Amino acid sequence: MKIYNGQWHQCGSVKLTDICPHCGTKSAFEKFGEDSIFTNLWVVGQRICPNMDCRGHIFVIYDRKSHKVQVTYPPRRIDFDISNIPERIITVFTEAITCHANCCYVASAIMVRRTLEEICVNRGAVGKNLKQKINDLGSKIILPKELIEAFDELRLLGNDAAHIEAKTFESISESEVFVAIEFTKEILKGLFQYSSLLEKIRNLKKDAKQNQDTTE
Repeated sequence: MKIYNGQWHQCGSVKLTDICPHCGTKSAFEKFGEDSIFTNLWVVGQRICPNMDCRGHIFVIYDRKSHKVQVTYPPRRIDFDISNIPERIITVFTEAITCHANCCYVASAIMVRRTLEEICVNRGAVGKNLKQKINDLGSKIILPKELIEAFDELRLLGNDAAHIEAKTFESISESEVFVAIEFTKEILKGLFQYSSLLEKIRNLKKDAKQNQDTTE
């Protein structure tokens, strides 16, 4: 990168609120050191996650005039709530999100497919291949029809990423992988998180009734 007028120039800083690539929480990052102009267009700076259990460090490049963030490193990641999801599935799906953040879309699609395989294992679906396992899985889970159909679309995307001869998708683009990840998140919510949320709201209702009975 060229240095503006042959040297670094100090400048004002832009506030950055984003998903932390280290701990996954939405944070208003703290400034670390001084931001500097390295061309007449861009500014580079460093930020620290305010989460005391994280304190993750990132680099940020933003437009000098508009202060619009252009690049962060580590890169911005799609947010993912891991609560109540089995560890094996978390590990595989997190890798899919990491690959997407680093523009490795083929690798990301393959790991989305691997996530489906882990879901099938978790729910005891059987079959000679993933397609048969997904068909069997449909009889073992309760999800909206659209999410059940999404399983096979995600499988086909993963096939095209892994096999040269597969031609369902002509290319593996960022937008296709983004939608695949969002669908997978909804599948995981339906399988592992909605029941927990329902239990929480029932417990809140139960606690409220107990408190009312106590005050009467």
